[in-house]
Amino acid sequence: MNFDYNEEQQLLAASIRRFVDKDYGFESRRKIIASRDGYSPAIWSTLAHLGVLGLPLPSEFGGFGGGAVDLLSVMEAFGEALVVEPFFATVALSAQLIARGGTPAQKARVFPAVARGELVLAFAQIERGARYDLAHVATRARRTSDGYVLDGEKRVVLHAPCAQCLVVSARTDGEAAQPQGISLFAVDATAPGVTLRRYRTIDAMPAADVSLHGVKVGTDALIGAENEALPLIEEVVDYATALVCAEAVGAIKSANDATLEYLKTRRQFGVPIGSFQALQHRMVDMVVSYEQAKSMASLACATVDGERDPARRKRIVSAAKVRIADACRQVSQEAVQLHGGMGMSDEMKVSHTFRRLTMIAQQFGDADHHLERFART
Repeated sequence: MNFDYNEEQQLLAASIRRFVDKDYGFESRRKIIASRDGYSPAIWSTLAHLGVLGLPLPSEFGGFGGGAVDLLSVMEAFGEALVVEPFFATVALSAQLIARGGTPAQKARVFPAVARGELVLAFAQIERGARYDLAHVATRARRTSDGYVLDGEKRVVLHAPCAQCLVVSARTDGEAAQPQGISLFAVDATAPGVTLRRYRTIDAMPAADVSLHGVKVGTDALIGAENEALPLIEEVVDYATALVCAEAVGAIKSANDATLEYLKTRRQFGVPIGSFQALQHRMVDMVVSYEQAKSMASLACATVDGERDPARRKRIVSAAKVRIADACRQVSQEAVQLHGGMGMSDEMKVSHTFRRLTMIAQQFGDADHHLERFART
């Protein structure tokens, strides 16, 4: 398998790299996460201008029709710069659910606005006690004469505080944890009955717990077939998992580069500490983890783009996530340890990278979860 970028992907990677180097340095990021919104509308507009927001969207609705492989370089650059803008929640999750399950009218209403940077989406899926079980949905959607009424609670909805529209999973039939009976709905984030408890995750991402009490939506809010949303959710979560693996590759590279530079400049006993053989061995292990993670992320992205067998797709994505989660843990912890106590100070980028890698290792399933899924498929 060829893991090298083609010419178009190389050009895109170069443009994204110039953008993050110029406009998304570490100090700029610190100002963004300290702001009330937790992201920069100006940066979001720039991403739209660069065409990044429309890259994976269908071409007939203002996008470029790209796949996960086309987003590899974007996610790596975002991971390296620790971008906190709502790209992942909007483009990699919510928009993909609409792209694969929505009606032409829904796509025409949503995608041009997303591509122009005028609409932020968030996927409300996680519930109390669900852990990583996508079928664990207790939120209810009751049918009425003119639509549905939603009641329930969703936890840790990333970028919900800045979203205008929520894609919500709700049960239209059956009991919690049953595979059948789950549906998806597009819900106005400001609709009566929608309340948010806002906070930041440990890696500075805006998030919220979302409560839905008597929220009314029309029949046109239903995404895909009623009661049949679980396979669609699983497909899109696998797609998003592949992309978060690519993001991890960029964050791992950032941690490695910062650690190597520190080993070259920090002196002890009159010599750089990088001259100590024991530390060299640890640095080599970090580089090996990076190379393995990069290969597995590329394989996962290629798989979610082209594999039509759900069992094989799940198996490969889980294999990638196990390797990525292990690499996140090893590299993040080694980077901090090799920096010493200052590695956890807020002024050091490596401490923020540590937090992001720690979150990525858990996002969409930790190593144990995916190891079990790998064994089952």
